[in-house]
Order: sequence, then structure tokens, then C-alpha cells
Amino acid sequence: MTHAISRRRFMVAGAAAGLGILASRGLGAEMFKTKLRKAMIGKPTEDYLKQLKDAGFDGLECSEWSVTPAEAAAARKVADRIGIKIHIVGRGSVMFNSPDPAVAAKAMAEVETALRAAQGYGADAILLVPGRVSKNDVTLPDPWDFKLEYDQKTGRLVKAVAGDNEKFKAYIEAHNRAVDAATAAIRKLIPVAEETKVVIAVENVWNNLWVKPDYLKLFISSFQSPWVKAHFDIGNIVRYTPPEDAIRTLGSLIVRCHVKDFKKDPNPNPGTYGGQFVDIREGGVNWPAVRKALDDIGYSGWMTIEASKLPLAEDSKRLDLIIAGQ
Repeated sequence: MTHAISRRRFMVAGAAAGLGILASRGLGAEMFKTKLRKAMIGKPTEDYLKQLKDAGFDGLECSEWSVTPAEAAAARKVADRIGIKIHIVGRGSVMFNSPDPAVAAKAMAEVETALRAAQGYGADAILLVPGRVSKNDVTLPDPWDFKLEYDQKTGRLVKAVAGDNEKFKAYIEAHNRAVDAATAAIRKLIPVAEETKVVIAVENVWNNLWVKPDYLKLFISSFQSPWVKAHFDIGNIVRYTPPEDAIRTLGSLIVRCHVKDFKKDPNPNPGTYGGQFVDIREGGVNWPAVRKALDDIGYSGWMTIEASKLPLAEDSKRLDLIIAGQ
């Protein structure tokens, strides 16, 4: 009898260990309706694409946007041969709201170049940060003090914090100028996006614009265009809002996700960032809650790791766990 009980315990323990191994390889993702694909950021060199493939990644966010469509098409052939999808082009931050007309015009031209490059790469989106307001120019609220009030019809910011906003008057004015400039520029770029069949995906970086997801949603929805969507950065939003809440707010507007982690300082000092970025699964992001939120909104798409210091194999393993809901 003792031998039989011991044998049963051994079998149960072995089965549990086996399930743990399978889950760590991403099999746990079968409990979700949606399918997530793994990507990294970088240049589409043959060597790097092979490294991604060997580490178990599916795609690349291409950091090279200033290329001709023909050059992009050549890189696409290499990626296709290796089995890596160039899924997006990361144009990044542009200054549509620059007071210098030449700088603003250059930004417009660069985004059009990125859209046409994306078409050549076979990507269907570009990442765009359409302006910023710097703490070097105006006094900003601390991240934990933002309590935005804005006009639902015009999208203009009315208050940045609760109570007296006199201290932040210059910020509110700069914010509204930036939103106006971004709105005008993106409207002019929508025809190019439609022509190239490439979505303009607006990202929520630390540019001090649309720091709350409902405000970003209002901005993106104002275009009423399938060619303007949201690029959601999981780590960037942590100091303002739990990522899982922001995901549900933005919902079907999300077309891409950046995977980063952020560890908040429990007692942040005024004028600081309120914490620091860390490698994924080492910070304050509730990854099971994020995975469930993505599933709840029906997001089947790319999860691109950004700013990692880990080896590719470790990044791939940790992303598998996130995709599996762990």
C-alpha cells in the first residue's frame, strides 16, 4: 500500500512538473482566444534576423525608416527567406509642434518616407510619436498628480491637475498647441497612409501628451479613420495608470504593443520619474492581468520587447511566459 501511494505521488508530481514546462513554452496561451506573436526592435540585417529566428521570435520592429522603397523591399526578401516578419517601422518621435516651420515640415516629410518604407518592408504600420512638451520649457505636474480635464468636443486640455492650475498654465497651452499641430499633420498624412495601406500607430511615450488613456482614445478617435490607431506601450503607462485598465480603455484602437516593465518608487520625490524601467517580469506590471485584458479586447497581434538588456534567448523565454498568462 505504501509503495502504491508513493508511486501515485510520484506520477502526480511528474505530471505537474510537465505542465509547468509546457506552460513556460507558451502552451498555456491555449487558454486564451487571442494569439500573440513575439518581436524585437532592430535593423533588418541578415545576421540579426537569423539571431531572432534562432531565439524563437516571429518578427522585427524595424528601426531603419530612412530608406527607399526599393531598399526596404530588398530587406524584406532577406527577412522572408529567414522566416522573420518585418511587422512595423519605428519612426518614433517627430516635432510636428516645433515653432520652427522648417522643422515641422521636415517631420512631415520624414513620416511620409517612413510610410513608404513600411510598404516596401511589407509592414502594415509605423510607430509615431507626434510631438512632445519638454520639462525644460514648461513646469510639468509630477506623474502621480495628473488629473486631466479636457473638452470632449475640441480635445483641448482644460486642467492638468486637481485644484489650482495656475502653475501649469504654460504646460496646458503648450499641450494644446502640440495637439493642434499633431492633428493637422496626421490629417494631411492619412491619404499617404491609405495609399500605402500602412497604419499610423500613435504611441504613448513619455512625451507629456495624452498621459491618460481616455484622452489618447479621444485624440485617436477624432480622426475617424482606420489608418490612425494606437501603439500601446505597457511599461510607459505604469506611472500614470495600471496597464490592464488602459488596455480596456483603448480597446480595439490598439494595433501594436511594446513590452516593457517599470518599477515604481513607493515614495517618489517631486521632480523625479517616479521609478525606473527594468527588464520584463522584474517590475510592477501585473502580466497575468495584462494578458487577460488583451484577450478581453480581442487583441491578436505583435508583442515587441523594447529596451532589454537580456540575451535574446532569455527575452524569448520571458515573453513566452507573458503570452501564457504567467
